[in-house]
Amino acid sequence: MIKWLRSVLEKPERIVIGLMSGTSLDGIDAAVVRIAGSGLSSRAELLHFHSVPYGEELREQLKRICSTDQSSTPDVCAMNFYIAERFAEAAQDAATAAGLRVDQVDLISSHGQTIWHIPISVDPETDPFGVRSTLQIGDLSVIAKLTGCPVAGDFRTADMAVGGQGAPLTPYGDLILFRDDRMGRIVQNIGGIGNCAVLPAGAQPHEVTAFDTGPGNMLIDQAVLELSGGRLSYDADGAWGAAGQPDQGILGEMMRHPYFKLKPVKTTGREMFGKSYATEWMSRMRGAGLRDEDMIATFTAFTARSIAQSYRDYVLPGCSIDEIVISGGGAHNRTLLRMLSDLLPGQQVRTAASLGVSDDAKEAICFAIFGNNLLNGEPNNLPSATGAARETVMGKLALP
Repeated sequence: MIKWLRSVLEKPERIVIGLMSGTSLDGIDAAVVRIAGSGLSSRAELLHFHSVPYGEELREQLKRICSTDQSSTPDVCAMNFYIAERFAEAAQDAATAAGLRVDQVDLISSHGQTIWHIPISVDPETDPFGVRSTLQIGDLSVIAKLTGCPVAGDFRTADMAVGGQGAPLTPYGDLILFRDDRMGRIVQNIGGIGNCAVLPAGAQPHEVTAFDTGPGNMLIDQAVLELSGGRLSYDADGAWGAAGQPDQGILGEMMRHPYFKLKPVKTTGREMFGKSYATEWMSRMRGAGLRDEDMIATFTAFTARSIAQSYRDYVLPGCSIDEIVISGGGAHNRTLLRMLSDLLPGQQVRTAASLGVSDDAKEAICFAIFGNNLLNGEPNNLPSATGAARETVMGKLALP
């Protein structure tokens, strides 16, 4: 191992494949990245982006094991290996599509698939041991043995071990990719959950704040899936939501969720805004006589309102912001972007792609950076974002 590590670190540039599967459960993103340097001076160039969508059956299986009333120990155990096999295939296919042999890849760096996240110990029913914890599946050794490539992963646990919430992690990468000396930016990722990184002009690491704003695409996707009878898994371009009108009364009730009153640092996930939450509100919307398109519009407006309100409550009073940079699947929802622009008239809302960073690949690029830092023994968390007591090197390494 020492010989291999030395040979990799002696290279002026390394090829790392970042793997990401988020709370939206829409599939595996694989970013083939060339990285020079390490730490906050890293320079990352995307060589190829490859995405593998989950089929409906696998997506529903993942939702079940993320549910306390439907999951089982055997299901979690089996899915840990099964999803690792899918990660391995995605990495191999990404390398091939980039014109590389796997033996030309220095490292695979995997986020894994989060199935449960307890950033704060408060509920004795879901947290009987009274400890903060998190669990990502997709076993690293399985990926390493199947690909023949070293694999880094399991990053969130290290941050939690030093007092952090294990999320959001990507602000470290956002600082590298989007910091500007003259312009203050909020980098807002809209995946299943929405999370933001606040980068004041010329931001230093300790000046970056970050938190989960609440639901991203998760509720919209669930409503689209149910209302389309399983034919659709997301609202393409926001067209369905654009055809409806948000119900302002229901929207006001949804905005009273206690999560929005929590001050950062804070994180959330499918445990709070998952399938059962969507189903409950859809039932109430049906009872109120809303059309299908109105339900989609209401969920879309809820995501937009929760993001904008988070900024007004916790960011804009004390920080000068010029741009809101959107990444993730939500960057393709034109209705959501229009709603955000209307709610934030003082800022320009633009996509990461307009700044030269792929909207879809951004998070996978960040995890490639995390893996590269692990090899170099460089801290890869931001305590100001996660609440950790100190900087730490996150991640574990599995050899082939």
